[in-house]
Amino acid sequence: MQKISAVIITYNEEKNIERCLSSLVDIADEIIVIDSFSSDATKEICSRFNVNFIEAEWLGYSKSKNFGIEQSKYSYILSLDADEEVSESLKMQILNAKEMGLTSAYSCNRLSNYCGKWIHHGDWYPDRKMRLWNKADGLWEGEIHESVNLRKEIKVKHLKGDIHHFSYYSISEHLVQTNKYSSLSAINLFNKNKKAGFIKLVISPFIHFGRSYFFKLGFLDGFYGFTIALITAFGTFLKYAKLKEMN
Repeated sequence: MQKISAVIITYNEEKNIERCLSSLVDIADEIIVIDSFSSDATKEICSRFNVNFIEAEWLGYSKSKNFGIEQSKYSYILSLDADEEVSESLKMQILNAKEMGLTSAYSCNRLSNYCGKWIHHGDWYPDRKMRLWNKADGLWEGEIHESVNLRKEIKVKHLKGDIHHFSYYSISEHLVQTNKYSSLSAINLFNKNKKAGFIKLVISPFIHFGRSYFFKLGFLDGFYGFTIALITAFGTFLKYAKLKEMN
């Protein structure tokens, strides 16, 4: 049976990390935590588990995750964020894949919890993610919405079951992160010599809201479905407004 190295990056994740690690105990043969010198109880919580806890300077999302992969013993990598957990149904799928023999890369859906409510529609679900693969076949790329760049010939099999994502505990927290990511996105666009015209600045936020809330049925998630669609649209506006300011 092939073995799996789970890799997680952390910084002040005391609210989430125990749940994440607990979900990996039965499926990961090795758990690696790359921590950027947390000042909360993250390190102490990790010490309760059999993990390889490594403190390292923050290199950015992709580089920090790839650094964790470099520390792994086994070929197959299972990558989780600290605010995620493997659901019981997905756990059984992964264990079955291990038993049968891991042969490719594997994706699954991600189900997000927002302010205590599971979000089943809009841009947030099914939110397919590729999180289990042979490290020889690809590494993380990108610094804002990073993803694994697999070799073209690698087939991705889809597993049933969800990654549970505990996204934001409050609307205020969501707004803080939206401001952060819109700045990072604007800088990224500016470095690529992109401009923010009228359509991007004014029309794009409306398009994003309409797609998420109406076309992708975000309205079925009630108040929080509306909130997510609206904040996402606002984040789109902020990204292009900040880009225009830079230009």
